[in-house]
Amino acid sequence: MEFLCEIVQALVALAALSLIVVVIIAHVTAGMVNLRRHEKEKYFLTASGEKELFPSLHDPSSRDLSVVVPAYNEELRMPVMMDEAMDYLEKRQKQNPSFTYEVIVVDDGSRDKTTEVALRYTRKYSADKVRVLTLVKNRGKGGAVRMGTMSSRGKLILMADADGATKFSDIEKLEAGLKDINRGPENLAISCGSRAHLEQESVAQRSVFRTFLMYGFHFLVWFLCVRGIRDTQCGFKLFTREAALKSFSSLHVERWAFDVELLFIAQCFKIPITEVAVNWTEIEGSKLVPFWSWLQMGLDLIFIRLRYITGAWKLQSPHKSD
Repeated sequence: MEFLCEIVQALVALAALSLIVVVIIAHVTAGMVNLRRHEKEKYFLTASGEKELFPSLHDPSSRDLSVVVPAYNEELRMPVMMDEAMDYLEKRQKQNPSFTYEVIVVDDGSRDKTTEVALRYTRKYSADKVRVLTLVKNRGKGGAVRMGTMSSRGKLILMADADGATKFSDIEKLEAGLKDINRGPENLAISCGSRAHLEQESVAQRSVFRTFLMYGFHFLVWFLCVRGIRDTQCGFKLFTREAALKSFSSLHVERWAFDVELLFIAQCFKIPITEVAVNWTEIEGSKLVPFWSWLQMGLDLIFIRLRYITGAWKLQSPHKSD
């Protein structure tokens, strides 16, 4: 009996030591918010090939809507999404001439012709409507979305994936969701596209292992970071300009789990969030590697929580950066 107690005590001590080590690693390896950009990333090309300076999210809005499209090696999938988006936006502008918009494609250090493909839309529609931000090196999806958002002009800012998995016209559902939120005097609100209503169908099509990983990730999100949002990972989210500035200014995670930290930050700031069901289709060519990507995101969730608890990361007040 005494031997069993000693084993239990040793296991408890080992667990405590492991937790301390993890906390130390999380604290020591915590990177700061990186809003700085390379000199080349400060400019976009016009239809005639001239360089012009990107505006800042800190500036007053001058468009009704900005669409930020993160793209990494998307020369093949992106044209379908861009054609659908531009067709919708152009029709909407014809129906309502006062409606103004811009699309910002953020090439996240691609090795293919993503930038060249995106620039075709600049030449077709003008740089006032389509701008391309080419990052010098790969930052990750979160870093690409943040850089595009910080360069936008819209009163509302939509984050939309380059694969076109979500029907673009569903932006109207997100806009309706924003109208139902009490934004308060600061005009803070976020409307999240959601695939939660499709969960049972997706479970039926997935392997038992992938389903286990999905539910495990959802539990960690709920337990560690974000409550009340069933689908944090849908790449179709609409922000008021004020909510985008407040939340993206504190964002640290630049890879796949950035959505979770973004919503965690929003909830810390008490920014109202609504979740809206959208049409979604699985598109081939995902950059996610099933096991390793989920493992990385799981570790990111643990580190997000620990770094805020230990004070390694703090919520930032929006301020201009180079």
